[in-house]
Amino acid sequence: MNEVDSNEATSIPSDADWLGVARSAADSFGSLGAGEGVDPLRELLVFGLDESSYAIPVEWVREIVGMKELTSLPRSPDWLLGIAALRGEVIEIADLGLCLGLASVQPNRQSRIIVLHGDAGRVAGILVDSVSEVFRVPEKEVQLAQGLDVTYVVEICRRGDEFVSILDIERVLGVGDA
Repeated sequence: MNEVDSNEATSIPSDADWLGVARSAADSFGSLGAGEGVDPLRELLVFGLDESSYAIPVEWVREIVGMKELTSLPRSPDWLLGIAALRGEVIEIADLGLCLGLASVQPNRQSRIIVLHGDAGRVAGILVDSVSEVFRVPEKEVQLAQGLDVTYVVEICRRGDEFVSILDIERVLGVGDA
């Protein structure tokens, strides 16, 4: 029996599409801004969360997948939604909204799990409301997030007419280690 990808009918990019975007962006990251007189660029994966835009550096992104079946873990923190099997690997999935002190992500057709790879081979997934794009921003346009009372937001930049909060992904990945 052929399964129909429900994302095709709504033109929401498939998991494979996002994986290709993330890999392409990560592959080109090292060559950005290499020429003389050229401002270095940062590549950020922009995603939606609680009606705001956030970003993480693409070099932390392993892949982007749709919602998976989760197995909850007894006595786990609220932000830890559970574990999921992904290509034979078991990964923890965190509700990024709860990690950041925002509203919990309510999974829907646009929700995505961003699979991150951290130090020492640690892999984790964060559930977000939606994924927008890989955004290239000149390094000089990225500013420290001074005065903001958000533990995980370290920098901000403009994308069109909106501000994007750039997360310190090492702090996010270590949310349960404290």
